[in-house]
Amino acid sequence: MTNKKSKRVPHIKPLNNFAMLLVLSVFQIFTGYSAAVAGEELSVKMLVSMGIFIVVEWVYVTALYAILHRRNFELEIIAFFLTGTGLAVIGSVDPNACFKQLLIALAGIVGFTVMVFILGNIELCMKLRLPVAVGALILLLINLIIGKVKYGAQNWIEIGGITVQPSEFVKVAFIFVGAATLEKIQTSKNIIKFIAFSIACVGTLILIRDFGTALIFFVTFLIIAFMNSGDFKTVGLAVSAAGLGGAIVIKYKSYVTNRFAIYRHIWQDPYGKGYQQTHILTGIASGGLLGMGIGNGKIRHYFDNYLVTTDDVFGIICEEWGFIFGLLLVLSFAAIAVSALVNSIAARSTFYSICAVAGAGMLLFQTGLNIFGITDILPLTGVTLPFVSQGGSSMLSCWAVLAFIKASDVRTYNYLGGVKKK
Repeated sequence: MTNKKSKRVPHIKPLNNFAMLLVLSVFQIFTGYSAAVAGEELSVKMLVSMGIFIVVEWVYVTALYAILHRRNFELEIIAFFLTGTGLAVIGSVDPNACFKQLLIALAGIVGFTVMVFILGNIELCMKLRLPVAVGALILLLINLIIGKVKYGAQNWIEIGGITVQPSEFVKVAFIFVGAATLEKIQTSKNIIKFIAFSIACVGTLILIRDFGTALIFFVTFLIIAFMNSGDFKTVGLAVSAAGLGGAIVIKYKSYVTNRFAIYRHIWQDPYGKGYQQTHILTGIASGGLLGMGIGNGKIRHYFDNYLVTTDDVFGIICEEWGFIFGLLLVLSFAAIAVSALVNSIAARSTFYSICAVAGAGMLLFQTGLNIFGITDILPLTGVTLPFVSQGGSSMLSCWAVLAFIKASDVRTYNYLGGVKKK
């Protein structure tokens, strides 16, 4: 018999959501204005971009609160905080890029909302798993054939002047297919199908030299595999096989070998192979606990605008916004992970539990790769910081992955004790 008490959804006062949103809006007004005056002239585009984003936040929360009677907006507020921080950083460097990022963020919020509705129908999700898997493989195949090389990886496709990264969208499909495949009867046939799909995805990413994303996929696979089997031996075997494959890649791929060669030796060549990490570490140290102020850092002058707002965005945040704020940013991702774990315990089915933990694990691991990579704790992989870094494909995929965690929360669909409220 189900213990209804353990399934009881905690009551959240409506004031909490709007109070948090009010505090967030004040913070975003301050940072938006600071970013707008960071240049030689006041950036109207920066002010307008942040103003529109704040309005959208309030419309989203108010509409879903009034129409769908939702009370759980904690995840969205964290994502709003991270996205707004990214807009301010990007706007202080390149106001034109900030407005483009705003449009993509709005598209991400719309996609997030649609996905949450779709994920609410588990029968529909089961029917979509095969088409989604086939679509993901076709997308990677197209990338392999016509993809363009940028920053060392052949992971870009240009369509009508718009550049996209197919691997970012395949991330979403990977979690969806894995959770949907293992939701029903966990037969060896289903498991073999998912393993084959995983090998195809990771193998293609290695061929196009997108090793950072390949590593993210592999770790996500381990999370899904462990949730399915609960067996550390199986996970250990997979890690051993991946370690062997990784050693082969490092040996025969000079691009990867060069990155591993400088790992933990960046100060031996600070103006060569270690240029990126040494200058970021110096900037973070210069910023101290409270930072030098938006626009006053030196990291932004060491690299081109794109690199500053993508791979190195955490470095510029720590230098200009302070180490304390950088720590708060990291804790925000940790909060998403904790929320996913809590949701997975009371989730309505295995599908939602796997979705939540795999989605949070993917975001948290990608965050670690970005931050630890630019600070030389791990080899540099060139992955973006979720929600914060500039990039349309990355922003869309992050909001889509967040939808998995949102859908696992029983409060999202007005469920109480596993029974839908009428």
